[in-house]
Amino acid sequence: MAEVKFDPARAKRVVVVGGGLSGLAVAHRIHERMQSLRRPVELTLLEARERVGGVIWTDHRDGFNVECGPDSFITNKPWALELCGRLGLKEKLIETDPGRRRSFVVRDGRLTPVPEGFVLMAPQRLGPLLATPVISWRGKLRMLMDLFLPRRDDDAEESLAGFVRRRLGREALDRLIQPLVGGIYTADPNDLSLKATLPQFLAMEREHRSLILAGLRESRRRGRLSGQASGARYGLFVALEQGMGAFPEALAAALPTRTIRTGAAVRRVIRNDPVSPWLVELLDGPPIEADAVVLTTEAHAAARLIDTQDPGLSLQLRSIPYASSIIVNVAYNRDQIQHPLDGFGVVVPIIERRPILAISFLSVKFPNRAPMGKALVRVFIGGATQPEYFDLDDTAIEEIVRRELGELIGASGDPIFIQIGRHARSMPQYTLGHLERVEAIRRKLAKHSGLYLTGVAFDGVGIPDCIHAAEGTADTLVNSLTEAAASAA
Repeated sequence: MAEVKFDPARAKRVVVVGGGLSGLAVAHRIHERMQSLRRPVELTLLEARERVGGVIWTDHRDGFNVECGPDSFITNKPWALELCGRLGLKEKLIETDPGRRRSFVVRDGRLTPVPEGFVLMAPQRLGPLLATPVISWRGKLRMLMDLFLPRRDDDAEESLAGFVRRRLGREALDRLIQPLVGGIYTADPNDLSLKATLPQFLAMEREHRSLILAGLRESRRRGRLSGQASGARYGLFVALEQGMGAFPEALAAALPTRTIRTGAAVRRVIRNDPVSPWLVELLDGPPIEADAVVLTTEAHAAARLIDTQDPGLSLQLRSIPYASSIIVNVAYNRDQIQHPLDGFGVVVPIIERRPILAISFLSVKFPNRAPMGKALVRVFIGGATQPEYFDLDDTAIEEIVRRELGELIGASGDPIFIQIGRHARSMPQYTLGHLERVEAIRRKLAKHSGLYLTGVAFDGVGIPDCIHAAEGTADTLVNSLTEAAASAA
């Protein structure tokens, strides 16, 4: 391939591979930045499927807004809110129902409220913790030992499970923390790296020595000793009025016409030498030359694309494990469910030996998710702790869901509909050594100018983290292009 001479006046060609939230956020940020700099750019986003949005999409059927992926995002990290503001979506955000901000945990087959003020791993109120039937008295006494245990002095990496057993005991892990954290990461806490997932709890131990003391002090600082939400702080969660699918739709609409190409699967990404353009080869159609390429797919998919270019980098990407999961949306007439649904959902400890991870009461959590007199719930199956269920056929999954909903919330009769969504190898697992793996990937990536990686495999799995990483990648790319143009001018 002939050497390409740099022309600062020529529009730079950028290809984004992957049309999920990361890809859309990268493309949108590049477009924003290049417009503000008044520099031309030829931007192409390639998505193998026939729609964009990745795991985020909303189906509208029979008066229901059915979430097939994430149903909300958290607002204490600003990046998703800020992007909604720039897209004109801020006025369309809705909050959770303030009258039902609690969750349940299964104990011996029955639903029991999570103690008020229990935020993932740090109790912020002692009264509800001491009164809860979720934990035995022996387990509660073991948790209270956290008040007297010394802090850990060394910096050796610790699993989430190891940290919790050390500070709060095994029963707290098995009965409360595993199901609550499992709902976020669909991961085995024995494998999960604490410093890669929830480093704020390590900081709590370093600063306050005790998690309970840290929680009580934080609660006093915020003046929230009363009226605390249980489990996650549900007042921090918001969604879009017509469903989360409106988010990727708005990002796509904000891009220039013909930027997005759906049904465009990529075969590989290669470059002959450091001064040649990148070549994005498609499974169907002519290759695309680019000054820069951003891979936003799952790490294992990105690995396949660059196998030829850098087998070592590809191997590092494949070292990030993934879990598969199933989300089942089930609609009922409200009078078919005996449980009052006076909360946002249920988490199920592994120790209960049930075939589901959680149930979300979606039509209770947010308005406009179901018609009057109807109920919409979501059941979560699979993940790293129950991988065998992902391979079951739809009939078997439906049988599991009907039985579990019958036993746990008293659902009876035929549902209005059951919709099964499968997410194969879509959730990266931040296992022990994750931060070191990501650092090794970035060192190898630095050898390939013009090639970028972003996505939930690296810096956080939540929607705000995904957007923050994507926009940071876009800023780095734009800065590189503009610095090169300035040098050549």
